Amino acid sequence: MEIKKLHNWNLSYSQAIALQKNLCKKVRLIKLKNQPKTIAGIDCAFSRDKKRIVACVVLLKLPGLELIETENAVQKLTFPYIPGLLSFREAPACIVAVEKLKNEPDAFIIDGQGIAHPRRLGLAAHLGLFFDKPTIGCAKSRLTGSFEEPALEKGYYSPLKDGRDIIGAVVRTRTNVAPVFVSVGNKCLLEDAIKITLDCTTKYRIPEPARLAHQLVSTLKLKT
Repeated sequence: MEIKKLHNWNLSYSQAIALQKNLCKKVRLIKLKNQPKTIAGIDCAFSRDKKRIVACVVLLKLPGLELIETENAVQKLTFPYIPGLLSFREAPACIVAVEKLKNEPDAFIIDGQGIAHPRRLGLAAHLGLFFDKPTIGCAKSRLTGSFEEPALEKGYYSPLKDGRDIIGAVVRTRTNVAPVFVSVGNKCLLEDAIKITLDCTTKYRIPEPARLAHQLVSTLKLKT
C-alpha cells in the first residue's frame, strides 16, 4: 500500500510539538462510506534492552475476523521519552511493518490514542495521516479528558470530553470489565470508530486486531 511521506523523524522537542499542532489540522472526521472488509491491528513494545521498538501488524477479514497475514519491524529508538510525543518513538517502526504487508487494509485499529490527545494527535491520528485510511485509536487507559463510567454491560459507552469538546468514547467491550478509550484517528467519525471496535471485539476486552498484534509483539520482544 502507498504510505504518505509527511515528514522526517529527525526532530527536536519544539519541532515535534509544532508539527503536531500543524498535522492535527489535517485529520479528517468524515463518515465512512463503506464498511471495511479488512482491518489491521497494530501494537508496539520495547526490546529487552530498551534501545529498539518492536511493531507488529495483524490483518484480518471482516466480519469473520479470519487471519490474512502478519508482519513486524524492529527499529532503533531515535526519540526520547516525552509525554504526549509517543508517536515520534513508535510510528517509524509501525510504518515499516505496514509497508511489508502484501494485502492492503481497508482500516486500522491501533493500540493508542487518536484525537484524544492534548494536541489532538496521538499515535493513531499520526499514523492515520501517513496511511490515509480510516484509523481508530483504541487505548487501554485515558491520556486526557474527563468522563463518566458507562453502564457495566458490553456495548455501552460514554463520551470522553475535553471541556466542551467530545474527543472520544469510553466503551465497555466486555460486561463487568474495565472499558477501553476509543477515538478517531483519521477518515471516520466517532460513531464509526465505536461500531468497528465493538464489531471486532469477541470475548476479550481488547478488539481482536489489536489483541492479536499485542500477542505477537509480546512474543517478539522477548527474542529481540
